[in-house]
Amino acid sequence: MFGTFQQSNLRIELNASEQQIRDSLLCPAQFQQWLFPQTFSTGLPDRLHQGLVFTSWIGPVPIQHQVDHVNSNSLRFLMSKGIDGFHEWYWGDGWLQSSLEGVSLLPLNLGQTLSLLRLRQFLAMQQDNADRRVRFMG
Repeated sequence: MFGTFQQSNLRIELNASEQQIRDSLLCPAQFQQWLFPQTFSTGLPDRLHQGLVFTSWIGPVPIQHQVDHVNSNSLRFLMSKGIDGFHEWYWGDGWLQSSLEGVSLLPLNLGQTLSLLRLRQFLAMQQDNADRRVRFMG
């Protein structure tokens, strides 16, 4: 693999419940929204499960993901092709931690930072929409 070894560990606070964070990471219908413009292979299940293999693309660069571990508050991908390494996610009520290590030509820390900011925005918009529904119904 060409590139340099990179590692990045980021933790952010989110105005979201553990369940909302879990769904945004494990449900392809949700993570495809906040990870745009990254695209994903077709035919993904409703929820990620251990052993699942799929491909995403950042522009023309493919990244193969294998779900190595998944439970109620953590997720680990083994990655190959455009990134040779792993990505781990841990979460709870109001927080998310992302750890990324790999060899790549891509700027991993920048991509990871932008992804977490997009996730924060996605969850905030979901909360705003829920608040509006409550006000409309009330």
